[in-house]
Amino acid sequence: MSRAFVFPGQGAQTIGMGRALAEAYPSAKAVFDEVDEALGEKLSDLIWEGEQDTLTLTQNAQPALMATSLAAMRALEAEGVAIDAASMVAGHSLGEYSALAAAGALSVADCARLLRTRGEAMQKAVPVGEGAMAAILGLDLEAVRDVAGAAAQGEVCQAANDNDPGQVVVSGHKAAVERAVEIAKEKGAKRAMLLPVSAPFHCALMQPAADVMAEALSAVDIAAPKVPLVANVRAAAVTDPDEIRQLLVEQVTGSVRWRESVLYMAAQGVTEVWEIGAGKALSGMIRRIDRALATRAVGTPEDVNAAVEALNG
Repeated sequence: MSRAFVFPGQGAQTIGMGRALAEAYPSAKAVFDEVDEALGEKLSDLIWEGEQDTLTLTQNAQPALMATSLAAMRALEAEGVAIDAASMVAGHSLGEYSALAAAGALSVADCARLLRTRGEAMQKAVPVGEGAMAAILGLDLEAVRDVAGAAAQGEVCQAANDNDPGQVVVSGHKAAVERAVEIAKEKGAKRAMLLPVSAPFHCALMQPAADVMAEALSAVDIAAPKVPLVANVRAAAVTDPDEIRQLLVEQVTGSVRWRESVLYMAAQGVTEVWEIGAGKALSGMIRRIDRALATRAVGTPEDVNAAVEALNG
């Protein structure tokens, strides 16, 4: 059985995530300590005891979700499940950084600092209220691209996340995204609704953030990952550090090709996907993309034990 490890993106954050892992595994606790030290603040206090609104701020959610994913990975490692138990890794948006850290391409400290920079840069790229994102349910990617094109009217409106066969997210100027919601409903979408996000991610409006990330990434060491990364913007495996660096820059303005990435993994022989970290959102998407893929969420000590038992069968 070939498996992939995948890592969640923004939206999965909850107060208390990763705490049980840190209490059960010293190596998981060490991840949170490392992230706190790298950022020069007790992000772990916010993650475990803070306010959900503060945790949800992009510059906090991104390193927090990475820390939780890496803590789960360290717990697996403590039980004898190394990264090479997977044949490839992938992550949804910021989860791509978690995947790279798990695969040894980025250090935890560099990853935390990069994600703090990324979160701040994405927030600053567009003044609050000028951008928006909306989820379109029940239309495929081509149909949503047509909707976005019709809604743009000289503004930015792009398909930002191709999540699964029935869910595509559009991103861009607020008025254009609002037009897209109405047009999508006219075209037969089951639902179309604005998302509670603070900026229009993964579209051309994020170019200022992409420029910031190009500079930040140029100053960081990236090693070849121990297992290939299926990159968001390419929906194919990469291992070359320079290529990974470039794709991480492109990812800021580019579409998250999640549906295609999952289909690519399945075509490469992956039969089982483990979601490492907070929540189960990716597992749900994966089942809708390819019912033949088995999924497993690994975010608590109980999940870790169940995964190890299944592996040792």
